[in-house]
Amino acid sequence: MMRTLRPTFIGAALVGAALLGASVTAAPARAEEAPELPSVNWSFSGPFGTYDRAAAQRGFQIYNEVCSNCHSLKEAYYRDLIGIGLSMQQVKDIAASKRVPALDENGQPTERPALASDHFRAPFPNDLAARAANGGGLPPDLSVIVKAREGGPDYIYGILTGFVDPPAGFHLMPGLNYNTYFAGHQIAMPQPLRDGTVTYIDGTNNSIDQEAHDVVTFLSFIASPELEERHRMGIKVVLFLLFLTGLSYAVKRKLWANVHH
Repeated sequence: MMRTLRPTFIGAALVGAALLGASVTAAPARAEEAPELPSVNWSFSGPFGTYDRAAAQRGFQIYNEVCSNCHSLKEAYYRDLIGIGLSMQQVKDIAASKRVPALDENGQPTERPALASDHFRAPFPNDLAARAANGGGLPPDLSVIVKAREGGPDYIYGILTGFVDPPAGFHLMPGLNYNTYFAGHQIAMPQPLRDGTVTYIDGTNNSIDQEAHDVVTFLSFIASPELEERHRMGIKVVLFLLFLTGLSYAVKRKLWANVHH
């Protein structure tokens, strides 16, 4: 399903770190509060919101080709991808392309192709290995990153699209990068997404804004796969309460009709 690019380990680390607002040290003299986050019209916002399946699939492509080399989705299963519109066969094929830890017939550690029922493959066997590969930093799991950051999807979108050259006179500390939406404006990780980071299989324009929008949509689905069902249930409850209110009013008028006359 996915068109294979040339993902790099470093590129993967950059995406995850930027999503999470990686550890930074802001310049004390110029530390400022980040400006108001961009307001994006997400398809899943509001009581009638639903996930844009096409955007979520493109977002999975970004995760699969870039982020998954560094960041895990410990709470997600491959079978969850059915929820973004993939067929079971597509899910099985995606899972089978990954190898997950297992035990052989003698109880010794080995690997096997993943199944749809498996959790997403973790990029590192343990936290120590993850830190060793990332200069001491631990790439956090992205399963609920949308819920874990204040501002939710707008925050992640802002960080991904907020890398610009620092304004004149701004003292940028060595090794840090300027980000419009990061508090203090100095972030440790370089810009993770650029125009053309991925080549979308459906031919969608792969601008940085589109890429950021799509990966945020995917991560939002992973964080709240039950959102649409919750919205449907909420609507049913509201309709039932409206019906019950009307019925109660009608009964009240019937019972008290003689009293009023």
